[in-house]
Amino acid sequence: MKTSDFDYHLPETSIAQTPVEPRDSSRLLVLNRQTGELEQRIFRDVVEYLRPGDLLVLNQTRVIPARIFARKETGGRVELLLLRRRDELTWEALVGGKGLRVGKRVRVEDGPEAEILELLNGSERLIRFTEPIEPYFPKVGNVPLPPYIHEKLSDPERYQTVYAREPGSAAAPTAGLHFTPRLLDEVRARGVEVAYVTLHVGLDTFAPVTEDDPVEHKIHTEWCELPQETADVINQTRAAGGRVIAVGTTSVRTLESVNVGQNAILPYIGSTSIFILPGYQFKVVDAMITNFHLPKSTLIMLVSAFAGRERILSAYGTAITCGFRFYSFGDAMLIL
Repeated sequence: MKTSDFDYHLPETSIAQTPVEPRDSSRLLVLNRQTGELEQRIFRDVVEYLRPGDLLVLNQTRVIPARIFARKETGGRVELLLLRRRDELTWEALVGGKGLRVGKRVRVEDGPEAEILELLNGSERLIRFTEPIEPYFPKVGNVPLPPYIHEKLSDPERYQTVYAREPGSAAAPTAGLHFTPRLLDEVRARGVEVAYVTLHVGLDTFAPVTEDDPVEHKIHTEWCELPQETADVINQTRAAGGRVIAVGTTSVRTLESVNVGQNAILPYIGSTSIFILPGYQFKVVDAMITNFHLPKSTLIMLVSAFAGRERILSAYGTAITCGFRFYSFGDAMLIL
């Protein structure tokens, strides 16, 4: 297995720059992973593939306005992209600016000072604010869109799911962007349970694997939680013969990070660095809803592990030919 095995060519015109309205009017490519059969539908049709007794698992993380600007002591402007909160004052951040060594200080525009504590990977730094930064977010924060989106987003809430509750992500769990409150009501009316997990998404999600052998890639670590009530409903669903359907690769990674004790899913809270590659045996997830992923990314490797590399690349080829929109604001797949 090589990283190049997960490469494909995507025309620039296939990268969605803006979300469609309404949310559930995006397109849906349905892939049967046993037969390879494809169907082209509209996302709101997803309810037709759900059965009474199934369980839909959603990631309720909320994107924080983590892109902020500061000034160096010399007056030069610096961009800070907050990635992970370590404690009340300390964050891992991408820092854009020269000369920002350990001990250097910057002042957030209309906000507190921050000191560089440690050099991490590349332009990542460990920084400590003089006071909590979160209260300043409404005034100084900007929602960080992925680097392949060049259009300005007029409504920042369109980069949030309608069920986003727990602040902490640097990027949205984009498969969930297609759901509307009405569609979720239709899901429940069909006899399908809905449960929630939390995984705070880091920007490493968008980074391609650069090693020739993907096994050598060190995947990013993210914080996640599967609460007791969600563990209970998963166990009830499995015992009754229903399917666990994960919405997004973030939900998949959370569900596959938990412990299975005596045939029961146990609650979990903590970090996960699970790297799902072809050959992985899924413990919990029976089906998934996901967007189309970047070439050579850990996420296309994950869906290839679930459905088979050849089937995924063939489905992606069909999607490109048929004009599906790719990446965060793009269309969706349902893999059964």
